[in-house]
Amino acid sequence: MVLIAGRRVNWDSSSAGARELPAVKRKVCEIDSKHLNGYKASFDFYPGSSHSESVLQVFNEFRDSRLFTDVVISVEGREFPCHRAVLSACSSYFRAMFCNDHRESREMLVEINGIRAEAMDTFLQYVYTGRASITTTNVQSVFETSSLFQILTLRDACAKFLEEQLDPCNCLGFRRFANTHCLNQLSNSCRTYALQNFEEVIQHEEFLDLYKEELEEYMASDELTIGKEEMVFEAAMLWVCHRESERKSMLKDLLQHVRLPLLHPNYFVQTVEGNQLIQVAPECYHLLHEARRYHVLGNEMMSPRTRPRRSTGFSEVIVVMGGCERVGGFNLPYTESYDPVTGEWRMLAKLPEFTKTEYAVCALRNDILVSGGRINSRDVWMYNSQLNFLCPVASSSQDWD
Repeated sequence: MVLIAGRRVNWDSSSAGARELPAVKRKVCEIDSKHLNGYKASFDFYPGSSHSESVLQVFNEFRDSRLFTDVVISVEGREFPCHRAVLSACSSYFRAMFCNDHRESREMLVEINGIRAEAMDTFLQYVYTGRASITTTNVQSVFETSSLFQILTLRDACAKFLEEQLDPCNCLGFRRFANTHCLNQLSNSCRTYALQNFEEVIQHEEFLDLYKEELEEYMASDELTIGKEEMVFEAAMLWVCHRESERKSMLKDLLQHVRLPLLHPNYFVQTVEGNQLIQVAPECYHLLHEARRYHVLGNEMMSPRTRPRRSTGFSEVIVVMGGCERVGGFNLPYTESYDPVTGEWRMLAKLPEFTKTEYAVCALRNDILVSGGRINSRDVWMYNSQLNFLCPVASSSQDWD
């Protein structure tokens, strides 16, 4: 290895002409490579992201002072001096514009329509600094701008920001926005939020502006979180009455998603059957008749509207009463229920103190009657599902032997 010390030249300014002073002799020092054994022959230096950040910072300063800028982007009459190379490096939109034989690749002033000037300013801040200020007032315009210029990182940041801002007053509008731009994750988050906060959502103006198909989707869902089914009926009537002349013809389609059989009988008679819009809508009569039959027959009458929503805490279950052991054949007094949705078994109240055999079991609404059998055949017991309790009722008039 050879190290060379440079020569220094001095000039005598006192003389009429420039005169070169005696030069320092060049010193050559040879280093024996044997002394470098055990050391790396090269060093890969990487300062991290600080280097790229400092370069971007300088380019941003150039942009602010219009130094080396070679194009001006005009948006809503506001001009933004930029560097074609920087825009092309960050955006395939501008790369296609400036690197191909388009008219804009030769013009100094390029006008872009369909976006907001404030959003363009935020976009350029991100391009030149890697940072952007997203707010509730500019998130939509920044999202549309980043989508146009195909900056996916900024576009996804806007979608994430919207997801964090979900509220009963905006979740419906956010979901429609998400569906328009194919943001599936944001759309699913908005839907889940609306279902879980339905009672608050219907109190805001966005609810009244839902499309019929959108409202039907929420009303039909088993995941709708409500304290009682009456809330769904009131939401449907609120939406219809907001534009009664236009929407009253849709009443039947909406009521098909209200689980009228599960309404309290007094509420059903006084509020539903007493509603003037329903009284003059004969196409709804079969739904009312179905609810009346359920109030009389209970679980013997089945339809999609007799299935409780999960949020109510009720669900259709399979009840197994009694039985016997595989070994020994001993009769069992146990009563259990199985929930097909959750796959869980639950222990219910036991049968009476004795173990009956060959008895009859039937359902009456949400209760169960047990009668007959070889032992105490006159006894009749009823299982009360609300109290989880077996109690005796009037004995039968004859033995069932």
